[in-house]
Amino acid sequence: MQSTAKKERRRSAAAPYLFIAPVIFLLFVFNVMPLLISFFISLFDADISFHLNKFIGLGNFAEVFRDSRFYNSLSVTLKWTVVEVPCQLILALILAGLLTRNTVINKLFRAIYFMPIVCSATATGIMWKLILHSNVGYITYLLRAMGFGKINFMNTAGLTFYVIVFMSVWKTFGISTTILIGAMQNVPTVLYEAADIDGCSRARQFFCITLPGIRPTLWFLIMTRIIGSFQVFDIVYTTTGGGPSLTTETLVTYIYTRGFEVFRMGYASSLSVVLLGLILIITVIMYAAMLKGEKD
Repeated sequence: MQSTAKKERRRSAAAPYLFIAPVIFLLFVFNVMPLLISFFISLFDADISFHLNKFIGLGNFAEVFRDSRFYNSLSVTLKWTVVEVPCQLILALILAGLLTRNTVINKLFRAIYFMPIVCSATATGIMWKLILHSNVGYITYLLRAMGFGKINFMNTAGLTFYVIVFMSVWKTFGISTTILIGAMQNVPTVLYEAADIDGCSRARQFFCITLPGIRPTLWFLIMTRIIGSFQVFDIVYTTTGGGPSLTTETLVTYIYTRGFEVFRMGYASSLSVVLLGLILIITVIMYAAMLKGEKD
């Protein structure tokens, strides 16, 4: 009897691991293995066919920190993060606050705002590139008809960057809004009822009840959006390819050009490892700040 009970306990204990085993396998194959292979290739002078021509150790990494174009792409990525993440989260907070109640019209607007998430970033980039095209774009045609002249949204050094940021915010703010709506709906309603009795305004309720109540969700969104902004590629590649004059070339776009246009896979792998290191550092700092905020 005891041996049978032990076997049943062992089976019960092993069951969860059996269920997650396929996911662990996929993560190992598509995440862990490419990471290890990238680090291995970064130690060689490798070409597009992955011929490990010469072992150079940390030579690729030394070249990274002497590369002015790397610093340019890093500055563009940091600028992207500073501009895109706050714009998206502020917009999502405003819309989530307006759409919290489960009315029919609110549900309709939630569905409309979520629609761009369903589209791929590549399709989104191509669509906006056509809409904003300097010759055949509908918006540029309307602006010319209104007397604003010909505006080249896709090839103006001081403007194109913010146009691409707008495209990214338009594409992704819906998911942030949906997550924040769910978090706001979980804030206890008794707190708002007590605030109404005390005569608190809606604005004060938002800052004193809603924001503290959704703080963990807000931290999660900030962390994931910053990580995502460091990995932005497809919407930039399909619209400008990093131009004009490298003003929209992000780190991942630069990695792509080194690996698949110049065919320096070893150097591109070293850039990928550096990017991983940057994301890890930022994630650890933000996670520590989140834990400290929760304790306070």
